[in-house]
Amino acid sequence: MNLSYTTYRIYCNHPFGISRSTHDHYDVAFVFLEQDGIIGRGEAAPSGRYNEFTSDILSVLDDGISLPQSMDDPIAFSDTVLPQCRGIKSLEVAFSIAILDWWCQKNEMPLYQYLGADPTKTPKTSYTISIGDMDLIPEKVKEGAPYHILKVKLGMGMEKDKSIINAIRKETDQLIRIDANEGWDLETGIDMSRWLADRNVEFVEQPFKSTNLKDTAELRQKSPLPLIADENSLNSGDIPGIEGVFDGINIKLMKCGSLMEGLKMVKMARERDMQIMLGCMIESSIGITAAAHLSPLVDYADLDGNLLINNDPYSGVMVMDGKLVLPRGNGLGVSLSSNDSNLI
Repeated sequence: MNLSYTTYRIYCNHPFGISRSTHDHYDVAFVFLEQDGIIGRGEAAPSGRYNEFTSDILSVLDDGISLPQSMDDPIAFSDTVLPQCRGIKSLEVAFSIAILDWWCQKNEMPLYQYLGADPTKTPKTSYTISIGDMDLIPEKVKEGAPYHILKVKLGMGMEKDKSIINAIRKETDQLIRIDANEGWDLETGIDMSRWLADRNVEFVEQPFKSTNLKDTAELRQKSPLPLIADENSLNSGDIPGIEGVFDGINIKLMKCGSLMEGLKMVKMARERDMQIMLGCMIESSIGITAAAHLSPLVDYADLDGNLLINNDPYSGVMVMDGKLVLPRGNGLGVSLSSNDSNLI
């Protein structure tokens, strides 16, 4: 089994702003496992919010990863490789994706089959309107029209947040999901959740800082809208502590560290009657397609990271009438659509 890797800079269609920061590009890392003429592809899209950076990923890869000679069992293979990633979850999931992509291709099955998912039951995905120039809202809403559901980034203070929603509502009556990205305090959360409930909003994601479960529990009692955990839902170990505090969880592969951990989170949330959303970072079609193979198992999808960039080097999952459509083919089902010589 041969390992290769490279970094790649993906550029946003518009500056991507949340309550904490704004970026016009992101650096991701691709890993490739190759043997028997089969290429398994994976992607790491690190987030500074979790103290992960592309430079750290390259440091680990440059120091060397020891691979088993064969991959008869993808779980055993993963158990050898992932602990070498020095705790960098985005790198762990890059290997997890690449391992299962290779193994499923070798065994002539699509990834969704390995994960036990029905490809006909994929949900619709939301399309994100990030914080930024208010004059761009009409253009962003127009871009999001084919996806039926808008995910709107808030957390800039009550006045600013209401002005964003009012501007969007001048353009469309589409269903909206709110992500406050830890930007509210309790008073703002109570006021905003009640105000938003009259404006065709489905739920609110991560209203307060992850350390503030006390206010989250209070808001849940007063909010007419469900609360979905994001920064409080990194992996399965977080779920017992937020049961009864949030109504649901957001699973992001780049946070939890592997596709199998994502499956575990689905199971644990179902056991607790919690709603489940699949989210993403700004990613290429490798990372987004991997998550999409899990999507038939969840309630909501926010898998638009590849739709928000203008130089996606791969093709994979598609969106038709707002609904995720998994690619045909074995493994991930992704293909290279770039002539970049560093990519395979």
